[in-house]
Amino acid sequence: MSTVIMGIVNVTPDSFSDGGRYLDVDAAIAHGLRLRAEGADLLDVGGESTRPGSERVDPALEQERVLPVVRALAREGAVVSIDTMNASTALAAIGAGARIVNDVSGGLADAGMLAAVASTDADIALGHWRGPSADMYARAEYDDVVRDVVGELTDRVAAAAAAGIPPARVIVDPGIGFGKRGAQNWDVLRGLPRLVALGPRVLVGTSRKRFLEDALGTATPVSTPPTVAAPRSGQERRDLATAVTSVLAAQAGAWAVRVHDVSTTLDALRVAQLWQGDARWTSQTGSR
Repeated sequence: MSTVIMGIVNVTPDSFSDGGRYLDVDAAIAHGLRLRAEGADLLDVGGESTRPGSERVDPALEQERVLPVVRALAREGAVVSIDTMNASTALAAIGAGARIVNDVSGGLADAGMLAAVASTDADIALGHWRGPSADMYARAEYDDVVRDVVGELTDRVAAAAAAGIPPARVIVDPGIGFGKRGAQNWDVLRGLPRLVALGPRVLVGTSRKRFLEDALGTATPVSTPPTVAAPRSGQERRDLATAVTSVLAAQAGAWAVRVHDVSTTLDALRVAQLWQGDARWTSQTGSR
């Protein structure tokens, strides 16, 4: 098991987990460099929230947010992906140093996306998507969610090939949380081997998503004496759940996991690899 960790750099005011914290360009750059220092292999920079109910952002504003960050991180030697559904932003970010386009819509939101990426040497991650975030759950009806997701992503892989993107440059993402209700996400995660068997690299992003919080439930409030550590926060619980699902995704064959909390995920993957007898991890350095 050797899994890439993609660290999330949201340059947005309204992302569901950390909206506004890194809207300032310098803060976003510092955050990206911190994630890299913690062990992120890739940095995924996004300037448009895709949380449920969010509205689209004008590409000009999106580019104003992300391009300085992409350029600075790439200049520092980081491998950068651009999280965008806009072809113009994808091309501008590639010009600024991005090497992967992470399109949660799978090229459906902008008809020019696949041709744009094909004209470059960048890779593309095609997410499973059934419509805009503003009403994503309106289309969360499936006959068999795993079969449907695999089938619809198969169509997107074929569309990428038709546009001229070689298979080696294609990544697929089952779109956990996108147009899928709670239990459907667990079904898709259990079905990851079927998606892995499709052939392209698989990217999985469960980080801090609502279905994890729903599964964990609300911690029962307790009266904590001053000398006793307070119970873990909701975010800490979601980060732990994210790390567990990331390890399970890796064991199912995922190429990469997309996370907010790099260090916890890295520790979890390290333990899993040592459990499986992978001597590439060393206790002295924790390096791969």
